[in-house]
Parts: sequence; structure tokens; C-alpha cells
Amino acid sequence: MARLRQEVDPAEAGLDEKALDRLDRYATRLVDDGRLPGFLVALARDGRIAHLTTYGRRDVAAGLPVEADTLWRIYSMTKPVTAVAVLLLVEEGRLSLDDPLDRHLPAFAGPRVYVDGSGADMRTRPADGPILIRHLLTHTAGMTFGFYHRHPVDALYRDSGLEYSVPPGADLTETTEVYARMPLQFEPGTRWNYSVASNVLGRVVEVVSGQPLDAFFAERILRPLGMADTGFHIEPGPSEQSGRLAELYGETDDGGIQPVPGLPVHGRPRFLSGSGGLVSSAYDFHRFMEMLRRGGELDGVRLLSADTVGLMTRNQLPGDATLRSFGAPVHQEPGNDGLGFGFNVSVVTDPSRTLAPSSPGTYGWTGAATTAFWVDPAHELTVQFMTQVRPKTLKVFPELRRLVHEALRD
Repeated sequence: MARLRQEVDPAEAGLDEKALDRLDRYATRLVDDGRLPGFLVALARDGRIAHLTTYGRRDVAAGLPVEADTLWRIYSMTKPVTAVAVLLLVEEGRLSLDDPLDRHLPAFAGPRVYVDGSGADMRTRPADGPILIRHLLTHTAGMTFGFYHRHPVDALYRDSGLEYSVPPGADLTETTEVYARMPLQFEPGTRWNYSVASNVLGRVVEVVSGQPLDAFFAERILRPLGMADTGFHIEPGPSEQSGRLAELYGETDDGGIQPVPGLPVHGRPRFLSGSGGLVSSAYDFHRFMEMLRRGGELDGVRLLSADTVGLMTRNQLPGDATLRSFGAPVHQEPGNDGLGFGFNVSVVTDPSRTLAPSSPGTYGWTGAATTAFWVDPAHELTVQFMTQVRPKTLKVFPELRRLVHEALRD
């Protein structure tokens, strides 16, 4: 177990200490007001931790504090790890971004696209072309989530037991077979819709590599990067890791928090989710971010070429399209303006249109329990924010981004 530690004075790293104090006061106020149980925030310049704050509780009822080595369910921050797994196979020539999905998962042959109607009266047509691996990486495959409640295909997912992405008791193979029976919302490559696509990619990694997803992650990404606290489960029973795991909370209707069920991480889960299944620590995720910021290499270990990381972290949407303009209706909100999308990361394309100040080319993603990370290559900056609240109305990221940006002095 390794613990994140501050390594350099903020001023030496080109960060304004008064702005960092405003950042900390904003987050601590959320804890003091009962909106968050606790948090960890860390900023690094040129790979060195220049600001690290922990505050509040990782378990409110037990009175256990957030510490630098607390373990967090990172949910959708798993997706960039899955993208790296796919790109490892691409670099080895075992997979291509333009491979039809059905080459590896035959159940996805002959996809059909929604036309109109709903339920038993839904009409579909054959898709003009196959789903490609790059469509899955960019969430342009036409897939969806059942919990959106915005489209007749969303309802079909729910009717098939997919409201929370996985049928009860199913493993990854069984789940992707259910996905394959669902019609697409739109022609592959023509819109952006955040979806179950990363779970499908996880299954592709298994088929192409011949390994279970957790074994591939561990062998090819986590162990090489020294991410000893990251995985799909923690040590079962009373253990050193279980004592560090943060409790998961949900936001209540009155803006408070209460404990809610989380991922089944005490022991290896039946369903290995490439979409949102990982538990990690701040130290481990710092190392993952640094590998990306340094172009695929960390401490003498190279996972990917710089060109491949550049492709992953560059906008892949057509022309000047943004997540707002190219997104399905559920995503056409102001917070998605000025953002493009790479391979499982958002990318700032026009800072003048984003809700919070950002540098062009900044990339990152968030998790369902209000975790977030981003990498600002122009300022050699990496940022992570960890807490454990599944929100209803709570929105912290625009303010966090603004306060972090204000701290940059050069």
C-alpha cells in the first residue's frame, strides 16, 4: 500500500496558495453543510504533488476520517482504463479501431436501428454499416443506458433488465449478449450517446486477449504502473483494504446524504464492468494520470506510444461538433458545450464555451459517486477529486474546475 504525499511547495509549482485555500474552503463547506461525507483533492504539476487536502469522513457513522490512502469506488473513471486496455491490443496488432464489432463478438452481427414506435410496436431497420471498435470508444455506437428514460430504446433496455446496465446475476458475457439483442438509437457514428459501450469493450478485451478482464487489467496496466490498490474488488473479509474503503452515500431529496448500496467489491464480482467497476486510491490514480500526461510512460515503464495516447486524448467528434451539438437529446445541456470526446475521455475544444475556465486540450472524466479527474497538458497539471456521493442535484465540478484554474500562476 502506498500513500499519496505532497512533494513540492505550491508556490514553487506555480500555484497560488490563496486560490488553493478558496478551493479547500469550497469543498469543506460542502462537508460541513452535510452535502458530502468527506473528500480528497490533489493537484500535481510536472508529476509532483503540490496540493493535497483530505477532510471529513470516509465513514460517517463509524467516525473514520478520509485519509490519503482511502479507497474509492471510481465508477466511470474505469472507462479510460478500459480504453488503455483496448489500445494495448491495437498497438500489438491484435485489434483494429476499424474492426467491425461482430468480428470479435458475433452476436452483434446485423445491428438494427430504431425507426419509430415503442414496446411491441417499435419499428427498426437494418443499420447501414457495422458497429466499429472506434464507435464504442467514442460512445457513438448507438447504444444507451436504461436509466435515461428519454427514448423508446431506453425503455427496451429497462424491459430487458438493463436499467442498471447488467441483468441481475449476469456475468460480462451474458450481459453483452443481451446488449446485442437491443436495437440502436441511431446509425453508428452519427451521434454521441454515453452508454454501455465500455462494458462491450471489456468483453472484446477478454475475447481478443484470452484473459478475464480483471486479469488483463492487472497484468498489463495495474501491476506495471504500481497500482496495487486498484481492482474490481478488495481483499475479502476483515482486511487492511476493507478498513480503508469509503462508505457510499446517496443524496437525499432534502440535499443531505444517506448510506446506499454500492458495487459488490468485497470479493471478486461476477460481473466485471469495464464501464464502472474499479476501486482505486488517490496514489494509484495519480500514477494512471501521470502515465497519460507523459505520453504513455511512467518511471521507465511504457504502456502505450505517445502517438496512441495523443489519439486517445484528442477530440474524435467530427468537425467542430461538441458533446452538446452532437449528443443525443439527453446530453444537449450547457455543461457539454465546448467539449469534444476522445477515447473514453472528454476533451476541451473551446474554453470560451465551457461552464468553467479550462485550457484547450484538457481531458478527463468523472464517476457516478462524484469523483473526477482531469489532465491539463498545457500546464503540466493533473487534478483528482475523490468523494462517495451518488448525486441527484449536487453539481460540484464546474466550481472545482474554476477554482483550480484560478490557482494557476503560469
